[in-house]
Amino acid sequence: MLIGTIRPVETRTIEVEGDSLAALQAAVDAQLPDGWVATNVPAAMPKGSQLLTSTATITRMDGTQEIEADDMTALEAKVPDGWKLLSVREL
Repeated sequence: MLIGTIRPVETRTIEVEGDSLAALQAAVDAQLPDGWVATNVPAAMPKGSQLLTSTATITRMDGTQEIEADDMTALEAKVPDGWKLLSVREL
């Protein structure tokens, strides 16, 4: 018997601006829902501006569940659309 740990695969983008890289990161962190992390915060400075802007990508990292199956093929078939298999262990 195999037990797999799965979690939803969900990302969003958010628009932020700030006067420094630290301010950009703080703006992203302020908008993070529980269980989410910032996975990409590219910085840009538009022409004629003194502010940095970013279209930051945030990714959901919570909501794990376990699924069971007799073999790896069956386990992979049980992973629902929009979910990712994170780990597998033998029972």
